[in-house]
Amino acid sequence: MFTAVLEKTKEIGIMKAIGARNNDILLIFLLNAALIGFAGGILGVAIGYLLAYILTSAGLVTIISLSTVMITLLISIAVGIISGLIPAINASKLDPVEALRRD
Repeated sequence: MFTAVLEKTKEIGIMKAIGARNNDILLIFLLNAALIGFAGGILGVAIGYLLAYILTSAGLVTIISLSTVMITLLISIAVGIISGLIPAINASKLDPVEALRRD
């Protein structure tokens, strides 16, 4: 997320120059972090299903419940949001003039 903020510094400056509030920029980056966490959670669940299928084929009993999958996805989203919180706060506090100067 730190890299995303650095790469989008100019875009943040433009958004702030046309009237975006700090909360708007914070929300954009937090939603981005949540989406990345959700994508990672989906990938983890898919790998888990694949491993469960392989283990079942080998004769072991595996049980995957919907509640376990939902909890896993919620935790991955929460981890994404928590890890993106500080970069999002830093992005929302950027000065638009300084952000537009950077390149």
